[in-house]
Amino acid sequence: MSISITENAAVHVMNHLKERGSGIGVRLGVKTTGCSGLAYVIEFADKIDKDDKFFVDQGVP
Repeated sequence: MSISITENAAVHVMNHLKERGSGIGVRLGVKTTGCSGLAYVIEFADKIDKDDKFFVDQGVP
């Protein structure tokens, strides 16, 4: 399994991490939402959790 992002997306994420002043990357996930099923979750990560899978693309962890 791998995750890939465009060069422009990488610049955008790295700028947000820099502005935020902390964080090690972006966490992608899926969560259950009511009766409609599932939703994707994108958030900044401050640490690697034990169940995380770690990928790097375009210099973005």
